[in-house]
Formats: sequence, C-alpha cells, structure tokens
Amino acid sequence: MTDDKSLPSGFEQFADLAARWARPTEGERSQIRWAASKQDFADFYAAFMPKLDEALALLADQSLEGLSGPTANLFELVCAFAEATPHHELYGGSAEVPFSFSARRFVPAHRDRPSASPVLR
Repeated sequence: MTDDKSLPSGFEQFADLAARWARPTEGERSQIRWAASKQDFADFYAAFMPKLDEALALLADQSLEGLSGPTANLFELVCAFAEATPHHELYGGSAEVPFSFSARRFVPAHRDRPSASPVLR
C-alpha cells in the first residue's frame, strides 16, 4: 500500500477522504468501515455524492489493468463510497447491518486481493 493518496485533477478536494477511506482491498476498507461513526458516514456521503457521476465517468474510460497512482486512488475511493453508502442511506449510520448477522463474519474469498485485480473480473 502506498501512502500517496493523491487524486486526479478535479478531485483534489477529496484528499482527506482518500487518505482515510481509499484502500486497495475490500478487507482493508471493511476494517475502516466497521470503525466508522454515523457522522463519518454522513460526512463522506455529503462530500462525495455530488461528484460520484464525474468520478464514474472518469473511471469508465480506464482499464482496470492499467490503474495506478491518482486514478487507482480514485477507484479505491469509489469502492469505499459504494461500500459505505448503505450505512448512511439504509442503516441509520450504524457500522453494522441491522437485523443481520455480524458483517465481520462475512469474509470474502478475495479479501486480501486488490479490487482492481484481474482475478475479480
């Protein structure tokens, strides 16, 4: 993992969000999500949702195999946003999933493999 979480031009204002949330694997992102507060989810949602379409449009033109640097960081931030959004929109800000088993019991087989890895496609 690199500590450089710089983002593409037009997304620089999300550097703090990337530093906190953007990680290459679902397992790493899950650890951050499980420790997040209701306010953390609300802040992430309010800040990034208005730019989501622009981020997805930029990523749509990229090959996953070639992702690196700022574009890879944006991809990881979008993954984190997709995984965190239900906690804001549906779960009342809880880091848990209400009326379900503990999310910590769900261990994806690809847990330590980067989400942009070719194996996941």
